[in-house]
Amino acid sequence: MKKILVANRGEIAIRVMKTAKKMGIKTVAVFSKVDRSAPHVKYADEAVCIGEAPSNQSYLKGDKIIEVANRLNVDGIHPGYGFLSENADFAELCEKNNITFIGPRSKAIQIMGSKLAAKEAVKAYDIPMVPGIDEAVTDITKAKTIAKEIGFPILIKASAGGGGKGMRIVEKEKDLESQMNRAISEATSAFGDGSVFIEKYVSSPRHIEIQIMADSHGNILHFFERECSIQRRHQKVVEEAPSSVLTPELREKMGQAAIKVARSCDYLGAGTVEFLLDADLNFYFLEMNTRLQVEHPVTEIISGVDLVELQIKVARGEELDIKQEDLKISGHALELRVYAEDPLNDFLPSVGHLDVYQLPNGKGIRVDNGYEEGMEIPIYYDPMLSKLITYGKTRQEAITLMKMAIDNYKVEGVETTLAFGKYVCDHEAFTTGNFDTHFVKNYYAPEILQQNIEAEAQIAAFVAVKQYLKDQKNLRLPIN
Repeated sequence: MKKILVANRGEIAIRVMKTAKKMGIKTVAVFSKVDRSAPHVKYADEAVCIGEAPSNQSYLKGDKIIEVANRLNVDGIHPGYGFLSENADFAELCEKNNITFIGPRSKAIQIMGSKLAAKEAVKAYDIPMVPGIDEAVTDITKAKTIAKEIGFPILIKASAGGGGKGMRIVEKEKDLESQMNRAISEATSAFGDGSVFIEKYVSSPRHIEIQIMADSHGNILHFFERECSIQRRHQKVVEEAPSSVLTPELREKMGQAAIKVARSCDYLGAGTVEFLLDADLNFYFLEMNTRLQVEHPVTEIISGVDLVELQIKVARGEELDIKQEDLKISGHALELRVYAEDPLNDFLPSVGHLDVYQLPNGKGIRVDNGYEEGMEIPIYYDPMLSKLITYGKTRQEAITLMKMAIDNYKVEGVETTLAFGKYVCDHEAFTTGNFDTHFVKNYYAPEILQQNIEAEAQIAAFVAVKQYLKDQKNLRLPIN
């Protein structure tokens, strides 16, 4: 594999290219017109414009990307995450054009892309699943019967869903019909598929996921877990590895369950098996993400591997040269997704101009970044600017370093989730590890965050005045 096209943009495109260059592989960037001057375009060896700003006219144009790949004699395509990364048709298109898709085979993407098909695939592997039905339901009467059998509260979920779309929690029978109609409507609008199913709602759940890697020689490894319970609108914001609640025994049990899920669909490459963990530490299979995850850096740091390098090697047909017993957890890593969003205004996107954009640096700090000072934040894509990652020998050390890194991350011109990240790191529920996916609902209040911001600004002003007076005093000192 001498040349790779990265079918993505921003920080993940640069992240993949860095590893490719380290391996002596040439890189090709694709970009939309609005991204013409973006850092990932400058970083690549070659770059080609593939369309207008909207993603359905550029980054989602699989046929156009294949055309560019063929023209530039590309050997492999890395899809990153989002866009075409979990598109079975695109993976198949690569296969048909003799271009290596650096990801799973199209069949595995198809199976795991449907929550119902995924449940069916893992049935024979004795993997714990949330009580519920494993078939689509649209009939309200049937839904009510099922819900009564399972017991309220229940969760209505879109089969083809993700990111919280087509998902509704129903506490009482009287709300079932209206919530089900909403879920079907939202799923149809978001995914073109209104199939929904019903399962028991797990109260106070934690979101734990296991990173796996599978080669074409029958080897599957797990790289431990990531805790992803700090979320807003069912979307992760803060992730860490390892989880503060897993015992070594439970970790191994979940790791082996994840490996079984990968076997159930003849998986190849990097994937993530997601589980819900209840208050009694019972875990249930949720879904499998058939791509590299946004939060993969925390796994890389604690396990000492380059997951993108392993992806490329596996895609080339190489056998994994690591054994499960070789893998050990070292220290603790924390990641904050730095979004151009306003945490004081329901996390709404905050597009604009990056008047000031300065990244923190230092030992134990990693920033996977996709922007530069002076750039505009386009409205067409996910508003994530970067991923801020810190590493410490202990969880407390990683948290302390994260707060320092947040203070040294300077952004002006747009609102970001940096202040929210500091709020999380300061909160007792987080520092003690006593939290679940309801952290934002239970503990977050914009007015408290506003007070914290104002208090920090007052302290900063006081320190600045004190320093100014000290400097003035020094200037007035008589010279002997």
